[in-house]
Amino acid sequence: MAFLSKLFRKKSISEAIASAESESEGGVGLDKNLGVWDLTALGIAAIIGAGIFSTIGSASYNGGPAVIFLFIFTAVACGFAAFAYAEFASMLPVSGSAYTYSYVAFGELIAWIIGWALIMEYAVGNITVAVSWSGYFTSLCESAGWQIPDWATIDYVSAQNGYNVAFGLLKSGSVLSDLSQAQLEAYNAWSTAPQLGNLRVILDIPAIIMSILVTALVYIGMKESKNAGNAMVVLKLLVVLLVIVVGVFYVDTANWHPFIPNGFGGVMAGVSSVFFAYIGFDALSTTAEECKNPQRDLPRAMVYAIIICTVLYICISLVLTGMVSYKDLKVDDPLAFVFSKIHLKWFSGIIAVSAVVAMAGVFLVFQLGQPRIWMSMSRDGLLPRRFSKIHPVYQTPAFSTVVTGLFVVIPMLFIPSDTVLDLCSMGTLFAFVLVCAGVLKLQITPNVPRGKFRIPYINAQYIFPVMVVGGLVFLQTQYPEQIRAWVFNTREMYSSEDILVKMNEGDIEKVKIQITQRDSLGMAAHEGDLSAYLGSLEPARYQAAVEAMPISSEEKYASGWNLFQHKIPMWLFLITSLFLCYFCYRYKLSLIPVLGLVSCLYMMAQIPAKSWFGFFVWLIVGLVIYFGYGYRNSKLNRTQAGI
Repeated sequence: MAFLSKLFRKKSISEAIASAESESEGGVGLDKNLGVWDLTALGIAAIIGAGIFSTIGSASYNGGPAVIFLFIFTAVACGFAAFAYAEFASMLPVSGSAYTYSYVAFGELIAWIIGWALIMEYAVGNITVAVSWSGYFTSLCESAGWQIPDWATIDYVSAQNGYNVAFGLLKSGSVLSDLSQAQLEAYNAWSTAPQLGNLRVILDIPAIIMSILVTALVYIGMKESKNAGNAMVVLKLLVVLLVIVVGVFYVDTANWHPFIPNGFGGVMAGVSSVFFAYIGFDALSTTAEECKNPQRDLPRAMVYAIIICTVLYICISLVLTGMVSYKDLKVDDPLAFVFSKIHLKWFSGIIAVSAVVAMAGVFLVFQLGQPRIWMSMSRDGLLPRRFSKIHPVYQTPAFSTVVTGLFVVIPMLFIPSDTVLDLCSMGTLFAFVLVCAGVLKLQITPNVPRGKFRIPYINAQYIFPVMVVGGLVFLQTQYPEQIRAWVFNTREMYSSEDILVKMNEGDIEKVKIQITQRDSLGMAAHEGDLSAYLGSLEPARYQAAVEAMPISSEEKYASGWNLFQHKIPMWLFLITSLFLCYFCYRYKLSLIPVLGLVSCLYMMAQIPAKSWFGFFVWLIVGLVIYFGYGYRNSKLNRTQAGI
């Protein structure tokens, strides 16, 4: 019992504040120069980036003009979490974000876990931002006549995986022109990369260089970072507003019909990617010790940033889906694409330049956040003292900033960007869930000091259980067959791409012959391209074609554990929701943080199971470090032991 009690030893609010005030290396503290609009600008710099310049295209393709509801849903979910962050930030105006908040609410072990998870949001998430930035920079260079080799703009694993997929499609009869842009780039990168022995030299050089330069800027100082961030925000806000003002004159309202072409499922298909467009507002809480008035300004800045960005996202979505059909928007650079399509290529160039600046702004804010998390963990003794050392001249956590840069550059060499995006979302959503849970715990804990900002209280005792029961009844009545198949783990047919990758060349030839005998006109219409033929079939015809293929059942269907493992996150979400119904009824919990917890957990459940596995492996590595170093060297442990 004594061991367990030590694992969950807590800081009091007064101890957390006093620790931050007393901790300084040689009497040097962080420079306080951030006001409410500086913080709001940093929030906007983090939020307006990949979402408005890239993922808005694929989200619009899936949801049509109704994608505005997706942005609203995600904004509301993040808004719930922002309220929880704001209440904690008002109560605890110190660096550390969710890590420090969890230390007060749940104790040391949970604080370590969330601090370790936050590395995925800031340091690891910045890999995705850097790769996105590299894509826009490469496109800009190409438009200027400077061609960067494909092997110098992609990571090793993505190139290898993309090559394997492309090779599978080529085996099925596709030609290079049939490949998507990403598949073609990966194929070319792997095929043309210089070699050192058997090792291919493949690395994203522009992303690496940008990462080093921005890390150097963060190292130099908050004032310089703030000024650069503010300049980036002004530039991209001007471009976004210009896109709206110019684009509205080219809107054809006929493109808004049908408004919801793919139903609710289509709208929600882009939840994970659009969520990534909103994260970053929580990075503001890591700058608490550099704020002039954190208890007043941090809550306001978080709310202002989310509201401003949501309005801009909605306006941009309506303009894009009004200028062209939503079916044309599945591109990497949708803003530039729509203006190029209406023959305003000069304006597309302006957007491309702005995108490069916007991505750098997002990277800057994330790179500011991670060193301050490590600084707080070091102050508590969970990491070596050097991580909390403040540079005597630049007044920044110097060593932590350098390590953060290495955490971005080194994994960028071999971790695929799509995997990094999922892991980043996992770490972020996990932090949001624990912060919302922390607010709920503090609300039912007696005699807890409170800050100036408090979440408006709405009793969830009956409201939330009714919402859960109502949702389950709605799903069962509207989608009975799908719900039954999901619950009983009925086997599901693989997509055409998955099937083709699994088959060898001999099987592909057999399938081609068999399908040609059944539908010679269809195969002829696609020039013998099996991938194109299968992709053109309606669901019923596709199912019949796959069932008739002379290949094994395992190559056609996902079933058993291979299928069930992908449903585990959603089962966890459902079970947690039922437990929350009980706690809401018993403790009369506050509705807003409950909804924040549930909505963020729902988005976690949309992330692939393999990323959950990777996340748990990451947490296990963190626990090894904690029990190997942090548990013994914890300041609370040393205080209790009288050391």
